[in-house]
Amino acid sequence: MIAILAFIQFTVILDFMVLSPLGAILLPELDITTKQFGWVVSGYAFSAGISGILAAGFADKFDRKKLLMFFYVGFIVGTAFCASATNYHFLLLSRIFTGIFGGVIGSIGFAIITDIFALEVRGRVMGFTQMAFAASQILGLPIGLYLANEFGWHAAFWMIVIVGSVVGLIIFIYMKPINSHLEANSGQNPIKHLWSTVTNTDYVKVFLSTTLLATGGFMLMPFGSAFSTNNLGISLDDLPLLYGVTGVFTIIFGPVLGKVADKLGKLKLFIAGSILSMILVGIYCNLGITPLWAIMILNVVLFIGINARMISASALITAIPDLKDRGAFMSINSSVSQVSGGIASTIAGMIISQRADGMLENYPMLGWVVIASMIISAFLMIVINNLVDKRAEAAKAISVIP
Repeated sequence: MIAILAFIQFTVILDFMVLSPLGAILLPELDITTKQFGWVVSGYAFSAGISGILAAGFADKFDRKKLLMFFYVGFIVGTAFCASATNYHFLLLSRIFTGIFGGVIGSIGFAIITDIFALEVRGRVMGFTQMAFAASQILGLPIGLYLANEFGWHAAFWMIVIVGSVVGLIIFIYMKPINSHLEANSGQNPIKHLWSTVTNTDYVKVFLSTTLLATGGFMLMPFGSAFSTNNLGISLDDLPLLYGVTGVFTIIFGPVLGKVADKLGKLKLFIAGSILSMILVGIYCNLGITPLWAIMILNVVLFIGINARMISASALITAIPDLKDRGAFMSINSSVSQVSGGIASTIAGMIISQRADGMLENYPMLGWVVIASMIISAFLMIVINNLVDKRAEAAKAISVIP
């Protein structure tokens, strides 16, 4: 099950991440501005957010395998549209279509993890599934960039379609039905279910935390390749190596960070990861022309910090929803993340401007905005951790009642 979920995450993450390194190619080839590219990235996020909200009321009324298959097939079709795009508007509409389906997949995966694995081991599970993030860098991004450089940027999306089709076939054949939640949710009206989930005060605290968590990645990632090539002096040919090396170390540290989260505490790991990430973001966003080896080291350490935040936060968040609300909660939480990321990406496109020589301006300002969001999210995660502890104590008190 972990392998299947990791493969799913691999294709969905790669579909989003591949836009970042392709940005350096797409900006001149499609003759688009940084603001338009920001809309291409955020178009996926906004449609994913709306789709997640609409799906939330029904998320706990179906076998999770069937729900996963439906949205995954739509995601593959949408990616095929992206691969066929010939201009800015075609690509933007294709990203919106893909987001309608792709944005819900992650939430279904988290609901499955919460259904199957106990909280005490979820850090390790998240560590392994987060390896998909690194695998997309080691395998997906370098191969995608190579195909883009050799055959055009469309080839990167066709690669995702082919890999995703294989993954979909594996899900159809090997994944068993997951329906333990159906009995707890029987007879509940979808609209009332959605409303009760949205208005639950405990859940709202998580949604606020997720809003800030999404800001950092969505602000820096879309323009990462353009910043590397134009401001840091990294060539397009060296980008696959940069992403590949970063991905190797991320894969190595993913399971390790998961074990640390379970043993030492998820909140402690999140705070440590946040401090490390803030330091590296402050350094990275203020760099000029820099040797490739130095950028590799900075990227590796930065992604270790980011992974520490994501693994620990994801494990903590899964402890909040009740069994009957897990699908709806995860769907709404995913929507909040996508919409927040879309807004962040759009704001980043407004903050950053590109000069005639290709250099990106105002990147240090963008870094400070990201750092501020990390500070606030750390305080919110403390609130979430206290909430998890209270729920655990309440569950123990109920279990000892004769």
